[in-house]
Amino acid sequence: MRLLIVVIVTSIFAPSAFSQSKPDFAVWLNHVKVEAAKRGIKQSIIDSALKDVQPIKRVLKRDRNQSEFKLTLKRYLGRVVTANNVKRGKLMAKRHQATLDAVARKYGVAPRVILAIWGIETRFGLVKANVPLIPSVATLAYDRRRSKYFRAQLFSVLEMLNRGYIDQKSLFGSWAGAMGQPQFMPSSYLAYAQDFDGDGRRDIWKSVPDVLASIANYLAKHRWRSDLTWGREVALPTSFAKNLGSPKRRAARGCRARTSEPKPLSQWQAAGVRRVNGQDLPTRDISAVLVLPDGHEGRAFLAYKNYASIMAYNCAHLYAITVGVLSDRIGGK
Repeated sequence: MRLLIVVIVTSIFAPSAFSQSKPDFAVWLNHVKVEAAKRGIKQSIIDSALKDVQPIKRVLKRDRNQSEFKLTLKRYLGRVVTANNVKRGKLMAKRHQATLDAVARKYGVAPRVILAIWGIETRFGLVKANVPLIPSVATLAYDRRRSKYFRAQLFSVLEMLNRGYIDQKSLFGSWAGAMGQPQFMPSSYLAYAQDFDGDGRRDIWKSVPDVLASIANYLAKHRWRSDLTWGREVALPTSFAKNLGSPKRRAARGCRARTSEPKPLSQWQAAGVRRVNGQDLPTRDISAVLVLPDGHEGRAFLAYKNYASIMAYNCAHLYAITVGVLSDRIGGK
């Protein structure tokens, strides 16, 4: 759930790449095998899936240089909200209209938002992730920075194999373990993937109906509201953002990115905030948070509760703002 750049990786970490306080990788992996067995994973799955697994050097390098944390909003938008992507998004809207309408009725999520996420994640299915999934997830589980999270993802992968959701020879993903056209992490697959075409499989790799429904279900389970949009760009009075101080509210549960505290639109209006074209804000009785993806000197956005649902998908302001902007373009706004 990110700007996907596919990298084929084979290099092994030098011993100095990890903290000296951590056990040897082989010792660590044996502990994983023992825990997997205690979790009920079949021994045949453990032996096959974790055989000859070694950490991958480039995965750690990519983890330290993610686009969402390095680019400005202008550059990020420029990479994603292109004429070609908007055109293809509109084409996909027409091609899959019946499915999108059915998905929207069931999950309450606007088709243009589903399409925007699909487009950002894998260019509407055109980009195929081909990094071996288990070694990449194991690498990040062994690394200190997010070991707890990726250890859980590793067990989720094993559980997918254990339940027969996917065979090992098809188990490829991004460098960070994201899978299929919606780029679900393994735990998200177990929790949110949907079988919308009715074939008995939750196929987020090849089935467009399953892909679209899975994205919608993820947002719906993270409290997407069908009566709201995501937000809008706004114009702020001079020095307004700087005088607000540093944002302290989490943008979504478990997310490190921050926003302002929510205020009713009427209060933002009274403070001098306007639509980007200078017109008054909507008069609806709803709350919004201020988002400044590039800091006090950059563009400003008022985001509604649905923004938190997008941030739950990928906790980066550049990503969430881009989903909103691309969805508006696909929807003709």
